[in-house]
Amino acid sequence: MDVVIERACGMDVHKDNITACIVTPEGKEIQTFSTKTVFLLQLVDWVKQHNCTHVAMESTSVYWKPIVNLLEAEDIEFLVVNAQHMKAVPGRKTDVKDAEWIAKLLRHGLLKASYIPDRNQRELRELVRYRRSIIEERARQHNRIQKVLEGANIKLGSVVSDVLGVSA
Repeated sequence: MDVVIERACGMDVHKDNITACIVTPEGKEIQTFSTKTVFLLQLVDWVKQHNCTHVAMESTSVYWKPIVNLLEAEDIEFLVVNAQHMKAVPGRKTDVKDAEWIAKLLRHGLLKASYIPDRNQRELRELVRYRRSIIEERARQHNRIQKVLEGANIKLGSVVSDVLGVSA
């Protein structure tokens, strides 16, 4: 198979640690980093020291987000890939083997990236989702108050249109 990307990094991302494998023409190097910010910065520096042009990782829960934010700030190409799209090698599954497998697939151009919107779009989506959850919570509280009043035989809903309005 032809090598498409000379210097590639594959990452197996978990809640508490990241196993990264850099594959270059000189060989491969594997390291494990914690997910705390100071260690994520070390990870990005390590990737830059090896002149990696592309980084790929599994889309594990939300654990990929801080890494993507740092890689994006450094203008390093990244791919967040669905884990089911890159079937692992059969046998004993370890973080090191997974990271190495991701790096090899990336190096040969065999990974299809998931759609990741730009930073502004991601931040806007988070705000909109948070706003929606607050509005839904407000509606739940409104319904609870109305239910308690009805349970106490206070028929306020029959007299006013809005139980939490000024006239109520």
